[in-house]
Amino acid sequence: MSILLIEAFYGGSHKQLADLLQEEIEECVLYTLPAKKWHWRARTAALYFMQTVPANANYRILFASSVLNLTELIALRPDLGKLKKVLYFHENQLAYPVQKYQERDFQYGYNQILSCLVADIVVFNSAFNMESFLTSIGKFLKLIPDHRPKDLEKIIRPKCQVLHFPIRFPDVSRFMPEYKLAHLEKITGVRENEDTYLFRCLPFQQKYRATESLMKNSSSSLESGLCEAQSGLCTTQQERLQYPLTSLEKLNKSEASESTNQEVPCQEDKQHVTFNPCNLLSGMDYQQRPLHIVWPHRWEHDKDPESFFKVLLKLKEMDLPFHMSVLGETFTDVPDIFSEAKKALESSILHWGYLPRKDDYFQALCMADVVISTAKHEFFGVAMIEAVYCGCYPLCPNALVYPEIFPAEYLYSTPEQLFKRLQNFCKRPDIVRKHLYKVCQCFPEFHNTPQFLPFRDKCTE
Repeated sequence: MSILLIEAFYGGSHKQLADLLQEEIEECVLYTLPAKKWHWRARTAALYFMQTVPANANYRILFASSVLNLTELIALRPDLGKLKKVLYFHENQLAYPVQKYQERDFQYGYNQILSCLVADIVVFNSAFNMESFLTSIGKFLKLIPDHRPKDLEKIIRPKCQVLHFPIRFPDVSRFMPEYKLAHLEKITGVRENEDTYLFRCLPFQQKYRATESLMKNSSSSLESGLCEAQSGLCTTQQERLQYPLTSLEKLNKSEASESTNQEVPCQEDKQHVTFNPCNLLSGMDYQQRPLHIVWPHRWEHDKDPESFFKVLLKLKEMDLPFHMSVLGETFTDVPDIFSEAKKALESSILHWGYLPRKDDYFQALCMADVVISTAKHEFFGVAMIEAVYCGCYPLCPNALVYPEIFPAEYLYSTPEQLFKRLQNFCKRPDIVRKHLYKVCQCFPEFHNTPQFLPFRDKCTE
Protein backbone atom coordinates (compact mmCIF):
# COMPACT_ATOMS: atom_id res chain seq x y z
CA MET A 1 0.00 0.00 0.00
CA SER A 2 1.53 3.30 -1.11
CA ILE A 3 -1.34 5.74 -0.47
CA LEU A 4 -2.63 6.74 2.95
CA LEU A 5 -6.13 8.27 2.99
CA ILE A 6 -7.23 10.03 6.18
CA GLU A 7 -10.73 11.40 6.62
CA ALA A 8 -11.50 13.01 9.99
CA PHE A 9 -15.18 13.55 9.13
CA TYR A 10 -16.36 10.43 7.33
CA GLY A 11 -19.80 11.45 6.11
CA GLY A 12 -21.55 13.20 3.24
CA SER A 13 -19.32 14.33 0.39
CA HIS A 14 -16.24 13.58 2.51
CA LYS A 15 -17.27 9.93 2.64
CA GLN A 16 -18.20 9.87 -1.05
CA LEU A 17 -14.75 11.02 -2.08
CA ALA A 18 -12.86 8.77 0.33
CA ASP A 19 -14.85 5.71 -0.75
CA LEU A 20 -14.38 6.51 -4.43
CA LEU A 21 -10.62 6.92 -4.08
CA GLN A 22 -10.28 3.72 -2.08
CA GLU A 23 -12.37 1.75 -4.56
CA GLU A 24 -10.77 3.06 -7.73
CA ILE A 25 -7.14 3.30 -6.68
CA GLU A 26 -5.08 0.26 -5.83
CA GLU A 27 -2.60 0.09 -2.99
CA CYS A 28 -4.32 2.53 -0.67
CA VAL A 29 -5.60 2.30 2.89
CA LEU A 30 -8.26 4.46 4.54
CA TYR A 31 -8.48 5.62 8.17
CA THR A 32 -11.55 7.56 9.32
CA LEU A 33 -13.51 9.07 12.17
CA PRO A 34 -17.34 9.17 12.13
CA ALA A 35 -19.08 12.31 10.89
CA LYS A 36 -20.12 13.53 14.31
CA LYS A 37 -19.20 16.56 16.41
CA TRP A 38 -17.32 18.35 13.64
CA HIS A 39 -15.70 20.85 15.97
CA TRP A 40 -14.12 18.14 18.06
CA ARG A 41 -12.89 16.33 14.95
CA ALA A 42 -11.17 19.52 13.79
CA ARG A 43 -9.61 20.02 17.22
CA THR A 44 -8.48 16.52 18.16
CA ALA A 45 -8.40 14.20 15.12
CA ALA A 46 -4.63 14.53 14.66
CA LEU A 47 -3.97 13.03 18.08
CA TYR A 48 -6.32 10.13 17.33
CA PHE A 49 -4.70 9.32 14.00
CA MET A 50 -1.23 9.62 15.52
CA GLN A 51 -2.11 6.56 17.59
CA THR A 52 -4.22 4.59 15.13
CA VAL A 53 -2.30 4.90 11.85
CA PRO A 54 0.49 2.31 11.94
CA ALA A 55 3.93 3.09 10.62
CA ASN A 56 4.49 1.76 7.13
CA ALA A 57 7.60 2.27 5.05
CA ASN A 58 5.61 1.73 1.83
CA TYR A 59 3.51 4.87 2.15
CA ARG A 60 4.34 7.41 -0.54
CA ILE A 61 1.33 9.76 -0.50
CA LEU A 62 -0.86 11.17 2.29
CA PHE A 63 -4.27 12.44 1.17
CA ALA A 64 -6.49 14.17 3.75
CA SER A 65 -9.38 16.60 3.86
CA SER A 66 -8.94 19.99 5.49
CA VAL A 67 -10.93 18.97 8.59
CA LEU A 68 -7.72 17.35 9.79
CA ASN A 69 -5.10 19.58 11.36
CA LEU A 70 -2.33 18.32 9.12
CA THR A 71 0.33 20.39 10.89
CA GLU A 72 -0.34 18.68 14.21
CA LEU A 73 -0.33 15.21 12.66
CA ILE A 74 3.00 15.79 10.92
CA ALA A 75 4.53 17.13 14.13
CA LEU A 76 3.26 14.11 16.06
CA ARG A 77 4.26 11.64 13.34
CA PRO A 78 7.50 12.75 11.66
CA ASP A 79 7.46 9.60 9.51
CA LEU A 80 4.33 10.92 7.75
CA GLY A 81 6.00 14.25 7.12
CA LYS A 82 8.23 12.58 4.54
CA LEU A 83 5.24 11.66 2.35
CA LYS A 84 3.77 13.61 -0.53
CA LYS A 85 1.00 15.49 1.31
CA VAL A 86 -2.21 16.35 -0.57
CA LEU A 87 -4.81 18.46 1.27
CA TYR A 88 -8.35 18.58 -0.15
CA PHE A 89 -10.79 21.38 0.73
CA HIS A 90 -14.47 20.44 0.62
CA GLU A 91 -15.13 23.73 2.41
CA ASN A 92 -13.07 26.42 4.07
CA GLN A 93 -13.53 28.05 7.44
CA LEU A 94 -12.46 31.54 6.36
CA ALA A 95 -15.61 31.96 4.27
CA TYR A 96 -18.02 29.93 6.41
CA PRO A 97 -21.03 32.12 7.30
CA VAL A 98 -21.45 33.25 10.90
CA GLN A 99 -23.98 35.63 12.40
CA LYS A 100 -21.25 38.10 13.39
CA TYR A 101 -17.63 38.17 12.27
CA GLN A 102 -16.56 38.29 15.92
CA GLU A 103 -18.27 34.92 16.47
CA ARG A 104 -15.94 33.14 14.07
CA ASP A 105 -13.76 30.66 15.94
CA PHE A 106 -10.28 31.76 14.96
CA GLN A 107 -8.68 28.39 15.59
CA TYR A 108 -10.45 26.49 12.80
CA GLY A 109 -9.40 28.87 10.04
CA TYR A 110 -5.94 29.21 11.54
CA ASN A 111 -5.53 25.42 11.50
CA GLN A 112 -6.44 25.31 7.81
CA ILE A 113 -3.86 27.98 6.99
CA LEU A 114 -1.19 26.04 8.87
CA SER A 115 -2.20 22.82 7.11
CA CYS A 116 -1.77 24.54 3.73
CA LEU A 117 1.75 25.61 4.70
CA VAL A 118 2.65 22.02 5.56
CA ALA A 119 0.97 20.41 2.51
CA ASP A 120 2.74 19.89 -0.80
CA ILE A 121 -0.45 20.24 -2.89
CA VAL A 122 -3.64 22.01 -1.86
CA VAL A 123 -6.75 21.09 -3.84
CA PHE A 124 -10.15 22.82 -3.81
CA ASN A 125 -13.43 21.47 -5.16
CA SER A 126 -14.23 24.77 -6.91
CA ALA A 127 -12.61 28.01 -7.95
CA PHE A 128 -14.97 29.83 -5.61
CA ASN A 129 -13.74 27.74 -2.69
CA MET A 130 -10.11 28.41 -3.58
CA GLU A 131 -10.42 32.15 -4.15
CA SER A 132 -12.65 32.79 -1.14
CA PHE A 133 -10.05 31.08 1.04
CA LEU A 134 -6.92 32.64 -0.41
CA THR A 135 -8.27 36.19 -0.61
CA SER A 136 -9.57 36.00 2.99
CA ILE A 137 -6.25 35.06 4.57
CA GLY A 138 -5.06 38.67 4.97
CA LYS A 139 -8.28 39.92 6.56
CA PHE A 140 -8.52 36.85 8.76
CA LEU A 141 -5.01 37.26 10.17
CA LYS A 142 -5.77 40.88 11.12
CA LEU A 143 -7.67 39.39 14.05
CA ILE A 144 -4.26 38.69 15.59
CA PRO A 145 -3.65 41.68 17.89
CA ASP A 146 0.03 42.19 16.95
CA HIS A 147 3.09 40.56 15.32
CA ARG A 148 0.99 39.29 12.44
CA PRO A 149 2.52 36.98 9.80
CA LYS A 150 2.85 38.42 6.31
CA ASP A 151 2.45 37.27 2.70
CA LEU A 152 0.94 33.88 3.51
CA GLU A 153 -1.36 34.03 0.50
CA LYS A 154 1.71 34.37 -1.76
CA ILE A 155 3.28 31.34 -0.10
CA ILE A 156 0.17 29.15 -0.31
CA ARG A 157 -1.27 30.10 -3.70
CA PRO A 158 1.39 28.36 -5.86
CA LYS A 159 0.44 25.06 -4.21
CA CYS A 160 -3.25 25.44 -5.02
CA GLN A 161 -5.40 24.10 -7.82
CA VAL A 162 -9.04 23.32 -8.53
CA LEU A 163 -10.18 19.74 -8.93
CA HIS A 164 -13.96 19.56 -9.17
CA PHE A 165 -15.63 16.97 -7.01
CA PRO A 166 -16.11 13.65 -8.84
CA ILE A 167 -19.70 12.42 -8.64
CA ARG A 168 -20.75 8.87 -9.34
CA PHE A 169 -24.24 8.66 -10.76
CA PRO A 170 -26.32 5.50 -10.93
CA ASP A 171 -28.74 4.70 -13.71
CA VAL A 172 -31.89 6.61 -12.78
CA SER A 173 -33.84 6.05 -15.98
CA ARG A 174 -36.03 3.41 -14.35
CA PHE A 175 -37.15 6.00 -11.77
CA MET A 176 -37.99 8.74 -14.26
CA PRO A 177 -41.52 9.57 -15.39
CA GLU A 178 -42.05 9.16 -19.10
CA TYR A 179 -41.62 12.81 -20.01
CA LYS A 180 -38.25 13.01 -18.27
CA LEU A 181 -37.09 9.76 -19.80
CA ALA A 182 -38.09 11.00 -23.25
CA HIS A 183 -36.03 14.16 -22.68
CA LEU A 184 -33.06 12.12 -21.51
CA GLU A 185 -33.23 9.91 -24.59
CA LYS A 186 -33.43 12.93 -26.89
CA ILE A 187 -30.43 14.55 -25.28
CA THR A 188 -28.15 11.57 -24.76
CA GLY A 189 -29.37 9.09 -27.32
CA VAL A 190 -29.27 6.55 -24.52
CA ARG A 191 -31.23 3.37 -24.92
CA GLU A 192 -33.53 2.16 -22.16
CA ASN A 193 -31.44 -0.87 -21.23
CA GLU A 194 -28.15 0.96 -20.92
CA ASP A 195 -27.26 1.95 -17.42
CA THR A 196 -24.11 4.06 -17.43
CA TYR A 197 -23.76 7.77 -18.00
CA LEU A 198 -21.09 10.39 -17.86
CA PHE A 199 -22.18 13.80 -16.57
CA ARG A 200 -19.55 16.33 -17.54
CA CYS A 201 -18.82 19.45 -19.58
CA LEU A 202 -20.75 21.80 -17.33
CA PRO A 203 -19.96 25.47 -17.95
CA PHE A 204 -17.42 25.70 -15.15
CA GLN A 205 -15.39 22.99 -16.83
CA GLN A 206 -14.96 25.17 -19.86
CA LYS A 207 -13.18 27.64 -17.59
CA TYR A 208 -11.36 25.42 -15.13
CA ARG A 209 -9.96 22.17 -16.43
CA ALA A 210 -9.58 19.55 -13.75
CA THR A 211 -6.44 17.52 -13.54
CA GLU A 212 -6.79 13.86 -14.36
CA SER A 213 -5.36 12.62 -11.10
CA LEU A 214 -3.73 13.14 -7.79
CA MET A 215 -2.84 9.55 -7.09
CA LYS A 216 -1.49 6.82 -9.32
CA ASN A 217 -2.78 3.27 -9.18
CA SER A 218 0.53 1.80 -10.19
CA SER A 219 3.54 2.09 -7.88
CA SER A 220 5.93 1.14 -10.65
CA SER A 221 6.28 4.58 -12.21
CA LEU A 222 5.77 7.83 -10.34
CA GLU A 223 5.80 10.90 -12.51
CA SER A 224 6.69 14.36 -11.32
CA GLY A 225 4.15 17.13 -11.33
CA LEU A 226 0.41 17.22 -11.61
CA CYS A 227 -0.62 16.93 -15.24
CA GLU A 228 -3.57 18.80 -16.60
CA ALA A 229 -5.87 16.36 -18.30
CA GLN A 230 -9.40 15.96 -19.54
CA SER A 231 -11.68 18.03 -17.35
CA GLY A 232 -14.93 16.81 -16.09
CA LEU A 233 -17.34 16.44 -13.30
CA CYS A 234 -17.88 12.85 -14.18
CA THR A 235 -19.09 9.52 -13.08
CA THR A 236 -16.82 6.58 -12.78
CA GLN A 237 -17.76 3.00 -13.49
CA GLN A 238 -21.50 2.64 -13.00
CA GLU A 239 -22.53 1.65 -9.52
CA ARG A 240 -25.72 -0.34 -9.71
CA LEU A 241 -28.17 0.53 -7.02
CA GLN A 242 -28.35 -2.00 -4.22
CA TYR A 243 -32.03 -2.64 -4.78
CA PRO A 244 -32.61 -2.48 -8.55
CA LEU A 245 -36.18 -1.73 -9.51
CA THR A 246 -37.68 -1.86 -12.95
CA SER A 247 -41.03 -0.28 -12.18
CA LEU A 248 -43.09 1.34 -9.47
CA GLU A 249 -45.33 -1.71 -9.51
CA LYS A 250 -42.45 -4.01 -8.58
CA LEU A 251 -41.39 -1.64 -5.86
CA ASN A 252 -44.83 -1.68 -4.32
CA LYS A 253 -45.02 -5.48 -4.49
CA SER A 254 -41.64 -5.87 -2.84
CA GLU A 255 -42.60 -3.48 -0.05
CA ALA A 256 -45.85 -5.29 0.52
CA SER A 257 -44.05 -8.61 0.88
CA GLU A 258 -41.65 -7.39 3.54
CA SER A 259 -42.04 -8.03 7.24
CA THR A 260 -45.35 -7.04 8.76
CA ASN A 261 -43.36 -5.12 11.35
CA GLN A 262 -42.48 -2.55 8.71
CA GLU A 263 -44.24 0.76 9.16
CA VAL A 264 -47.04 1.67 6.82
CA PRO A 265 -45.86 4.13 4.14
CA CYS A 266 -46.50 7.76 4.99
CA GLN A 267 -46.66 7.17 8.73
CA GLU A 268 -44.19 9.23 10.66
CA ASP A 269 -41.02 7.69 12.02
CA LYS A 270 -39.76 10.31 14.47
CA GLN A 271 -39.34 13.33 12.18
CA HIS A 272 -39.24 11.33 8.96
CA VAL A 273 -41.98 10.12 6.65
CA THR A 274 -41.58 6.77 4.92
CA PHE A 275 -40.96 7.29 1.23
CA ASN A 276 -43.65 5.99 -1.10
CA PRO A 277 -43.36 6.80 -4.80
CA CYS A 278 -47.08 6.23 -5.24
CA ASN A 279 -47.61 9.44 -3.27
CA LEU A 280 -45.70 11.26 -5.95
CA LEU A 281 -47.77 9.89 -8.80
CA SER A 282 -51.18 10.12 -7.15
CA GLY A 283 -52.76 8.41 -10.14
CA MET A 284 -52.70 11.61 -12.18
CA ASP A 285 -51.30 12.33 -15.58
CA TYR A 286 -48.10 14.31 -15.12
CA GLN A 287 -49.58 17.33 -16.87
CA GLN A 288 -52.30 17.52 -14.23
CA ARG A 289 -50.05 17.23 -11.20
CA PRO A 290 -49.04 20.38 -9.30
CA LEU A 291 -45.47 21.58 -9.49
CA HIS A 292 -43.23 19.40 -7.32
CA ILE A 293 -40.48 21.35 -5.50
CA VAL A 294 -37.60 19.54 -3.82
CA TRP A 295 -35.11 20.83 -1.23
CA PRO A 296 -32.36 18.19 -0.77
CA HIS A 297 -29.96 19.95 1.60
CA ARG A 298 -28.66 19.57 5.16
CA TRP A 299 -31.09 20.88 7.74
CA GLU A 300 -28.73 23.57 9.01
CA HIS A 301 -28.68 27.35 9.17
CA ASP A 302 -26.04 27.83 6.46
CA LYS A 303 -28.46 26.40 3.87
CA ASP A 304 -30.90 29.20 4.85
CA PRO A 305 -34.08 27.13 5.16
CA GLU A 306 -35.85 30.23 6.50
CA SER A 307 -35.69 31.91 3.09
CA PHE A 308 -36.86 28.75 1.34
CA PHE A 309 -39.90 28.22 3.53
CA LYS A 310 -40.77 31.92 3.49
CA VAL A 311 -41.12 31.76 -0.29
CA LEU A 312 -43.21 28.58 -0.12
CA LEU A 313 -45.48 30.04 2.53
CA LYS A 314 -46.05 33.03 0.27
CA LEU A 315 -47.00 30.68 -2.57
CA LYS A 316 -49.45 28.94 -0.25
CA GLU A 317 -50.97 32.26 0.85
CA MET A 318 -51.73 32.97 -2.81
CA ASP A 319 -53.41 29.54 -3.14
CA LEU A 320 -50.93 28.44 -5.78
CA PRO A 321 -50.82 24.65 -6.18
CA PHE A 322 -47.55 22.86 -5.49
CA HIS A 323 -46.12 19.77 -3.85
CA MET A 324 -42.89 19.68 -1.90
CA SER A 325 -40.29 17.17 -0.72
CA VAL A 326 -37.81 18.21 1.94
CA LEU A 327 -34.90 15.79 1.95
CA GLY A 328 -31.42 16.15 3.38
CA GLU A 329 -29.66 14.94 6.47
CA THR A 330 -30.30 16.19 9.99
CA PHE A 331 -27.78 16.63 12.78
CA THR A 332 -27.93 17.52 16.47
CA ASP A 333 -29.43 21.00 16.16
CA VAL A 334 -32.32 21.34 13.71
CA PRO A 335 -33.50 24.93 13.06
CA ASP A 336 -36.98 25.61 14.47
CA ILE A 337 -38.26 26.64 11.05
CA PHE A 338 -38.53 22.99 9.99
CA SER A 339 -41.15 22.04 12.57
CA GLU A 340 -43.00 25.31 11.96
CA ALA A 341 -43.01 24.87 8.19
CA LYS A 342 -44.08 21.25 8.44
CA LYS A 343 -47.28 22.31 10.21
CA ALA A 344 -47.97 25.26 7.95
CA LEU A 345 -47.31 23.39 4.68
CA GLU A 346 -48.60 19.96 5.67
CA SER A 347 -51.14 19.71 2.86
CA SER A 348 -48.40 20.21 0.24
CA ILE A 349 -45.85 17.73 1.64
CA LEU A 350 -45.10 14.57 -0.31
CA HIS A 351 -42.01 13.62 1.65
CA TRP A 352 -40.40 15.03 4.77
CA GLY A 353 -37.04 13.80 6.00
CA TYR A 354 -33.79 12.10 5.18
CA LEU A 355 -33.80 9.14 2.77
CA PRO A 356 -30.87 6.90 3.71
CA ARG A 357 -31.43 4.49 0.81
CA LYS A 358 -29.94 5.89 -2.37
CA ASP A 359 -32.69 4.26 -4.44
CA ASP A 360 -35.34 6.20 -2.57
CA TYR A 361 -33.34 9.42 -2.67
CA PHE A 362 -32.77 9.34 -6.44
CA GLN A 363 -36.34 8.28 -7.07
CA ALA A 364 -37.63 11.25 -5.09
CA LEU A 365 -35.41 13.55 -7.16
CA CYS A 366 -36.62 11.97 -10.39
CA MET A 367 -40.24 12.64 -9.47
CA ALA A 368 -39.59 16.34 -8.67
CA ASP A 369 -39.80 19.22 -11.13
CA VAL A 370 -37.73 21.99 -9.54
CA VAL A 371 -34.80 21.87 -7.13
CA ILE A 372 -34.13 24.92 -4.98
CA SER A 373 -31.08 26.22 -3.18
CA THR A 374 -31.20 29.17 -0.82
CA ALA A 375 -27.74 28.48 0.60
CA LYS A 376 -25.59 31.10 2.27
CA HIS A 377 -22.70 28.65 2.23
CA GLU A 378 -21.89 26.42 -0.73
CA PHE A 379 -18.51 25.52 -2.13
CA PHE A 380 -19.72 22.93 -4.64
CA GLY A 381 -23.28 21.64 -4.18
CA VAL A 382 -23.44 17.91 -4.87
CA ALA A 383 -27.16 17.73 -4.09
CA MET A 384 -28.06 20.32 -6.71
CA ILE A 385 -26.08 18.54 -9.41
CA GLU A 386 -27.61 15.18 -8.46
CA ALA A 387 -31.06 16.73 -8.81
CA VAL A 388 -30.24 18.20 -12.22
CA TYR A 389 -28.99 14.79 -13.29
CA CYS A 390 -32.42 13.48 -12.28
CA GLY A 391 -34.14 16.01 -14.54
CA CYS A 392 -34.94 18.81 -12.09
CA TYR A 393 -34.92 22.45 -13.09
CA PRO A 394 -32.43 24.23 -10.80
CA LEU A 395 -32.95 27.60 -9.15
CA CYS A 396 -29.86 28.83 -7.28
CA PRO A 397 -28.56 32.07 -5.79
CA ASN A 398 -26.47 34.17 -8.13
CA ALA A 399 -23.60 33.89 -5.65
CA LEU A 400 -21.14 31.49 -4.04
CA VAL A 401 -20.14 28.64 -6.35
CA TYR A 402 -23.35 28.58 -8.39
CA PRO A 403 -22.34 30.95 -11.24
CA GLU A 404 -19.32 28.70 -11.73
CA ILE A 405 -21.58 25.71 -12.36
CA PHE A 406 -24.96 26.83 -13.67
CA PRO A 407 -25.91 29.05 -16.64
CA ALA A 408 -27.39 32.46 -15.81
CA GLU A 409 -31.00 31.50 -16.50
CA TYR A 410 -30.98 29.19 -13.46
CA LEU A 411 -29.78 31.89 -11.06
CA TYR A 412 -31.75 34.41 -9.02
CA SER A 413 -30.47 37.45 -7.13
CA THR A 414 -33.20 38.09 -4.55
CA PRO A 415 -35.90 36.08 -2.71
CA GLU A 416 -38.46 38.07 -4.67
CA GLN A 417 -36.98 36.85 -7.94
CA LEU A 418 -37.14 33.27 -6.65
CA PHE A 419 -40.77 33.76 -5.67
CA LYS A 420 -41.70 35.14 -9.09
CA ARG A 421 -40.02 32.23 -10.88
CA LEU A 422 -41.85 29.70 -8.70
CA GLN A 423 -45.12 31.60 -9.00
CA ASN A 424 -44.89 31.30 -12.77
CA PHE A 425 -43.95 27.61 -12.58
CA CYS A 426 -46.85 26.86 -10.21
CA LYS A 427 -49.23 28.34 -12.74
CA ARG A 428 -47.49 26.64 -15.67
CA PRO A 429 -45.65 23.51 -14.48
CA ASP A 430 -45.45 22.39 -18.09
CA ILE A 431 -42.73 25.04 -18.59
CA VAL A 432 -40.23 23.11 -16.51
CA ARG A 433 -41.48 19.69 -17.62
CA LYS A 434 -40.85 20.56 -21.25
CA HIS A 435 -37.57 22.34 -20.54
CA LEU A 436 -34.33 20.82 -21.72
CA TYR A 437 -31.49 21.69 -19.39
CA LYS A 438 -29.00 23.80 -21.31
CA VAL A 439 -25.99 21.55 -20.75
CA CYS A 440 -27.74 18.22 -21.02
CA GLN A 441 -26.11 17.68 -24.37
CA CYS A 442 -23.01 16.95 -22.28
CA PHE A 443 -24.49 13.74 -20.91
CA PRO A 444 -22.50 11.33 -23.10
CA GLU A 445 -22.48 7.66 -22.26
CA PHE A 446 -19.79 6.26 -20.05
CA HIS A 447 -18.15 3.18 -21.46
CA ASN A 448 -16.42 1.82 -18.37
CA THR A 449 -13.12 3.44 -19.24
CA PRO A 450 -11.30 4.05 -15.95
CA GLN A 451 -9.06 6.78 -17.33
CA PHE A 452 -12.02 9.19 -17.06
CA LEU A 453 -11.76 9.10 -13.26
CA PRO A 454 -10.59 12.62 -12.44
CA PHE A 455 -8.66 11.58 -9.34
CA ARG A 456 -6.38 9.04 -11.04
CA ASP A 457 -3.03 9.55 -9.53
CA LYS A 458 -0.14 11.62 -10.79
CA CYS A 459 2.39 12.49 -8.15
CA THR A 460 5.93 13.65 -7.80
CA GLU A 461 8.83 11.40 -7.17
